[in-house]
Amino acid sequence: MWAIIKKEFKSYFFSPVGYVFIGLFLIMFSIFFYTEVFFYQSTNFEYIFFSGATILTFIIPILTMRTLAEEKKSGTEQLLLTSPVSITKIVLAKFISATLVVVITELCTFLYFGILAYFGTPHITTALVTLLGFLLLAMSYIAFGLLASSITENQIIAGVITVAFFIFLWFLPNFSEVFADFSLINLFANFPYGQINIADTVIYITFTIMCLIFTIMVMQRRKSVR
Repeated sequence: MWAIIKKEFKSYFFSPVGYVFIGLFLIMFSIFFYTEVFFYQSTNFEYIFFSGATILTFIIPILTMRTLAEEKKSGTEQLLLTSPVSITKIVLAKFISATLVVVITELCTFLYFGILAYFGTPHITTALVTLLGFLLLAMSYIAFGLLASSITENQIIAGVITVAFFIFLWFLPNFSEVFADFSLINLFANFPYGQINIADTVIYITFTIMCLIFTIMVMQRRKSVR
């Protein structure tokens, strides 16, 4: 499995995908950083991630839309389905490799933390809690992105489905407060205040696991049909 993770992870940087994802995020993050620090005169590193969470909604599909859809379109899916490695390990390897790209992106944001530390005293514990929440949100998004990629061979369609679903969840609470816990991006709100809400964490993990299970089921069904 680790060999697959290594292969999938390298594929992000042997192509422009990984660089585009990290580059786009850091460009937008830099804009929000400038606004927060120089316009509002704030040294709260964690508050920038309120906007950073919004960025994920639109750029996570860059990582996920081709993961399984491209395999189907190029014909290499047959090799995956007939390989001795289980479908579960293949899906998990793709999930972990995409998550590692997000982790690298998070590590890059410590550059901004260092800048703030030079001018002020940002709270490291709150920053780490924020990064944890950000990672949980990203993992949820990645898991659904894989599911969307598994049901179509067109990566553009997979990307559109992913973004549309995220936006739908984002605005779902506007229809009724009953749906407040279904908005993944709203669940992130407590983390930048340094609060780890157990219920929110469980929802993130449960959603991630469910999406991965559904993706495995889709791939297993396709394997049995073949």
